[in-house]
Amino acid sequence: MENVLLIILLLLALALIGVVLIQRSEGGGLGMGGGGGNVAGRSAATALTKLTWILGATFMAASVAMTIIAAKNSAGSSVVDRLGGLAPAVIVEESVPAASDLLPPAEDDDAPLVPTAD
Repeated sequence: MENVLLIILLLLALALIGVVLIQRSEGGGLGMGGGGGNVAGRSAATALTKLTWILGATFMAASVAMTIIAAKNSAGSSVVDRLGGLAPAVIVEESVPAASDLLPPAEDDDAPLVPTAD
Protein backbone atom coordinates (compact mmCIF):
# COMPACT_ATOMS: atom_id res chain seq x y z
CA MET A 1 0.00 0.00 0.00
CA GLU A 2 2.85 2.33 0.83
CA ASN A 3 4.46 1.78 -2.57
CA VAL A 4 1.21 2.41 -4.43
CA LEU A 5 0.64 5.64 -2.52
CA LEU A 6 4.22 6.70 -3.19
CA ILE A 7 3.75 6.18 -6.94
CA ILE A 8 0.49 8.15 -6.84
CA LEU A 9 2.27 10.92 -4.93
CA LEU A 10 5.05 11.07 -7.52
CA LEU A 11 2.57 11.18 -10.41
CA LEU A 12 0.63 13.96 -8.69
CA ALA A 13 3.85 15.93 -8.19
CA LEU A 14 4.76 15.59 -11.88
CA ALA A 15 1.25 16.58 -12.96
CA LEU A 16 1.29 19.59 -10.64
CA ILE A 17 4.65 20.71 -12.00
CA GLY A 18 3.38 20.35 -15.57
CA VAL A 19 0.16 22.25 -14.96
CA VAL A 20 1.95 25.11 -13.22
CA LEU A 21 4.52 25.40 -15.99
CA ILE A 22 1.97 25.63 -18.80
CA GLN A 23 -0.02 28.41 -17.12
CA ARG A 24 0.28 31.95 -18.43
CA SER A 25 2.23 34.39 -16.30
CA GLU A 26 0.00 36.91 -14.52
CA GLY A 27 2.92 39.30 -13.97
CA GLY A 28 4.00 41.16 -10.88
CA GLY A 29 5.82 38.23 -9.34
CA LEU A 30 9.37 39.53 -9.63
CA GLY A 31 8.59 42.66 -11.56
CA MET A 32 8.43 40.76 -14.83
CA GLY A 33 5.56 41.57 -17.11
CA GLY A 34 3.39 39.55 -19.39
CA GLY A 35 0.23 40.27 -17.47
CA GLY A 36 -1.47 42.33 -20.13
CA GLY A 37 -3.85 45.24 -19.66
CA ASN A 38 -5.97 43.85 -16.83
CA VAL A 39 -3.71 44.97 -13.99
CA ALA A 40 -6.24 46.15 -11.42
CA GLY A 41 -8.95 43.52 -11.87
CA ARG A 42 -8.91 39.92 -10.76
CA SER A 43 -8.99 37.45 -13.62
CA ALA A 44 -11.58 34.70 -13.72
CA ALA A 45 -10.53 31.24 -12.62
CA THR A 46 -9.59 29.24 -15.67
CA ALA A 47 -9.62 25.50 -16.07
CA LEU A 48 -5.87 25.35 -15.44
CA THR A 49 -6.24 27.30 -12.21
CA LYS A 50 -8.97 24.97 -11.00
CA LEU A 51 -6.89 21.94 -12.01
CA THR A 52 -3.91 23.37 -10.10
CA TRP A 53 -6.01 23.74 -6.96
CA ILE A 54 -7.40 20.22 -7.32
CA LEU A 55 -3.95 18.69 -7.90
CA GLY A 56 -2.49 20.68 -5.01
CA ALA A 57 -5.22 19.58 -2.61
CA THR A 58 -4.91 15.96 -3.75
CA PHE A 59 -1.11 16.13 -3.37
CA MET A 60 -1.46 17.43 0.19
CA ALA A 61 -4.02 14.73 1.06
CA ALA A 62 -1.77 12.01 -0.37
CA SER A 63 1.18 13.41 1.59
CA VAL A 64 -0.79 13.28 4.84
CA ALA A 65 -1.98 9.75 4.06
CA MET A 66 1.60 8.69 3.32
CA THR A 67 2.73 10.13 6.65
CA ILE A 68 0.00 8.29 8.54
CA ILE A 69 0.76 4.97 6.83
CA ALA A 70 4.51 5.34 7.41
CA ALA A 71 3.94 6.17 11.09
CA LYS A 72 1.65 3.16 11.48
CA ASN A 73 4.18 0.82 9.84
CA SER A 74 7.01 2.00 12.06
CA ALA A 75 5.00 0.98 15.18
CA GLY A 76 7.29 2.68 17.65
CA SER A 77 10.48 1.02 16.47
CA SER A 78 13.56 2.97 15.63
CA VAL A 79 16.17 2.45 12.96
CA VAL A 80 18.59 1.11 15.56
CA ASP A 81 16.00 -1.47 16.66
CA ARG A 82 15.57 -2.65 13.06
CA LEU A 83 19.30 -3.26 12.66
CA GLY A 84 19.01 -6.18 15.07
CA GLY A 85 22.55 -6.20 16.37
CA LEU A 86 24.26 -5.89 13.01
CA ALA A 87 26.67 -3.31 14.37
CA PRO A 88 29.25 -5.04 16.59
CA ALA A 89 30.07 -3.45 19.88
CA VAL A 90 33.63 -2.23 20.06
CA ILE A 91 35.35 -2.97 23.37
CA VAL A 92 38.61 -1.19 23.95
CA GLU A 93 40.87 -2.68 26.57
CA GLU A 94 43.46 -0.29 27.82
CA SER A 95 46.50 -1.45 29.72
CA VAL A 96 46.11 0.04 33.14
CA PRO A 97 49.02 -0.37 35.52
CA ALA A 98 48.34 -2.19 38.73
CA ALA A 99 47.80 -0.18 41.89
CA SER A 100 51.03 -1.51 43.43
CA ASP A 101 52.99 -0.08 40.49
CA LEU A 102 51.67 3.40 41.20
CA LEU A 103 52.70 3.51 44.86
CA PRO A 104 55.84 5.43 45.74
CA PRO A 105 58.84 3.34 46.71
CA ALA A 106 59.77 2.76 50.31
CA GLU A 107 61.98 5.39 51.97
CA ASP A 108 65.05 3.20 52.06
CA ASP A 109 64.74 2.35 48.34
CA ASP A 110 66.51 4.65 45.89
CA ALA A 111 64.57 3.42 42.85
CA PRO A 112 63.04 5.97 40.48
CA LEU A 113 59.27 6.59 40.50
CA VAL A 114 58.40 4.61 37.38
CA PRO A 115 56.03 1.67 37.12
CA THR A 116 57.62 -1.72 36.67
CA ALA A 117 56.70 -3.89 33.73
CA ASP A 118 55.69 -7.38 34.90
